[in-house]
Amino acid sequence: MSVFTTRKTYDPYIIIKARDLIKLLSRSVPAPQALKVLQDDVNCDIIKIGGLIRNTDKFVKRRQRLIGPNGSTLKALELLTNCYILVQGNTVSAMGSYKGLKVVRRIVEDCIKNVHPIFHIKELMIKRELEKDERLKNESWDRFLPKFKKKNVQRKKPKVIRQKKEYTPFPPPQMPSKVDLQIESGEYFLNQRQKKAKTFEEKQERQARRTEESKRRREEAFRPPGEGGDPPSTKKAKPGGESLSDVVKSLKSKGSSKPRDRDAAGDVSEYFADAKSEKKKKKKEKKEKEKRRKSERALQCNKWTARPRWARPQD
Repeated sequence: MSVFTTRKTYDPYIIIKARDLIKLLSRSVPAPQALKVLQDDVNCDIIKIGGLIRNTDKFVKRRQRLIGPNGSTLKALELLTNCYILVQGNTVSAMGSYKGLKVVRRIVEDCIKNVHPIFHIKELMIKRELEKDERLKNESWDRFLPKFKKKNVQRKKPKVIRQKKEYTPFPPPQMPSKVDLQIESGEYFLNQRQKKAKTFEEKQERQARRTEESKRRREEAFRPPGEGGDPPSTKKAKPGGESLSDVVKSLKSKGSSKPRDRDAAGDVSEYFADAKSEKKKKKKEKKEKEKRRKSERALQCNKWTARPRWARPQD
């Protein structure tokens, strides 16, 4: 698109206004709204926000923060600044007076730099109320304006801090291959028979070590607890502090008592008698079950034969 004047043009600044009109139309501003820029008291500003932040996800979130839920934040800014604002892509188009455009630019840039627009909206609302008071025209408004403290939220430090290795342009040394290791040990130059003999020897050594270890483990179980080198026994010592020989003698004397032997013999005989009776009961129950099954089968066979041939189900 090109802009040029004619002989009838009387305002030389209209060519700048026409340039602004083309800019607004290219930024998707509706034509009836864009035509208002040709008026003398209306100006426009295209604010580029794409290059203010590198991270795309953060940029999208902060741009959405400027618009607000259902465009409520943008509408509040339009009412307070008396400007038309349109967020499109990487730019924000604004139309209004010079004073309003200056405020809009500051709010938009701060929003992309992670300052929420609500702080500016509060400030603008207070200023609007202060403008109505005639006594405060020549006074400073700093005491009425809110002062928001900056909160530096510290990020969580990683649990494991990895130290960066010193940069070298050369690649790391190559790991030795299996063939290289065989050459170093001399195994590579052995013939097939020598290799087999070597592997057999290694296998025999491993087996000998394992058998020795298992033998030592088995012998530990038969070693008496009094010998040196063994770990102390986990059993608790008797409070009387009796020796091993005294304990053995007491056990023998207890075992030699006749009434105890009689009781033990009686208990054993009772146990075996109970076991025999239980076996007999089980056998009897089993036989009764078999008899019942046979009788049921005989009844079924009688019913089957009692039916006429035409009533029997065909195979």
